[in-house]
Amino acid sequence: MKILLQFPEGLKQHALKHAKALEKERNEVFVSATPSFGACDLAIEEAKAIGADKLVHFGHNEFKKANFNVEYVPYEIDADMSILDNSLDMLKEYKKIGIVTTVQHLHQLGQVKEFYSRNGKEIFIGKPYGFAKAHGQILGCDVGSASTIDSIVECFVYFGGGLFHPLGAVYGTTKPFLSIDPFIKKMEWLDRYREIHSKASKGKIMRSIDARKFGILVSTKTGQHNMNLAKMLKNIIESNGNDAAILIGDTFDFYSLDNMLEFDAFVSTACPRIATDDIDRVRKPLMNANEVLELMKIRKQE
Repeated sequence: MKILLQFPEGLKQHALKHAKALEKERNEVFVSATPSFGACDLAIEEAKAIGADKLVHFGHNEFKKANFNVEYVPYEIDADMSILDNSLDMLKEYKKIGIVTTVQHLHQLGQVKEFYSRNGKEIFIGKPYGFAKAHGQILGCDVGSASTIDSIVECFVYFGGGLFHPLGAVYGTTKPFLSIDPFIKKMEWLDRYREIHSKASKGKIMRSIDARKFGILVSTKTGQHNMNLAKMLKNIIESNGNDAAILIGDTFDFYSLDNMLEFDAFVSTACPRIATDDIDRVRKPLMNANEVLELMKIRKQE
């Protein structure tokens, strides 16, 4: 069988090991060298280009049904849980705690719950919106496991590496949010990022008040393609007396967007984190759908 392997950035270091293991089973194996941003970003066109029979995608659960033979390998990572002992003092004021993690540590979520329950905490695990596949799991674009229990908990605890995933949950909740990173042995409250996020969003809208020409970004990635939303936004923008064009791309190059000098602002319908995490990479305002709708509302009121 001809197989293409795809790894997210944090797992690319294991690519050769898995390729050789599959070759020993008499498979012809290739490895995708392009960036992968999640299960929404499958290397299907690469697999088709080399005539692969199957794409093996590591590090994530299934996101959406794909028009190709895709095998998902979630890839569990056992993180040292001893750091939880040090979190009790930081959480002493809170009784009801919501806990979240990533797919790599879902198998440890029960142990996290048991630890806090044993230490007198009442633990809640929420349900994702649908992109994530398990209770307690969060993605950059699905923080339902946190937001669905925001009204009943007193604070949140994220157990896992990095800030990408917990920051998405911070933006979608209102309670104190503690990040516990067992890999770098760091714990920090992330609440300050809500105000930073809110100010940045309002700033983009205000910078776009005089904008009249909008570029609407539509991704061709399997799990990020949202043409219906783009067409709806184009109609709304143009019905308010502006010009708009739909811009198609796979991974958007911000240098290339900067060369599109006719546009006064851009709107992303692709990964929702683009209009949050990448706004400093393009000279013009880069908004999400809700922000451009708020802009049109403000214009009408004026």
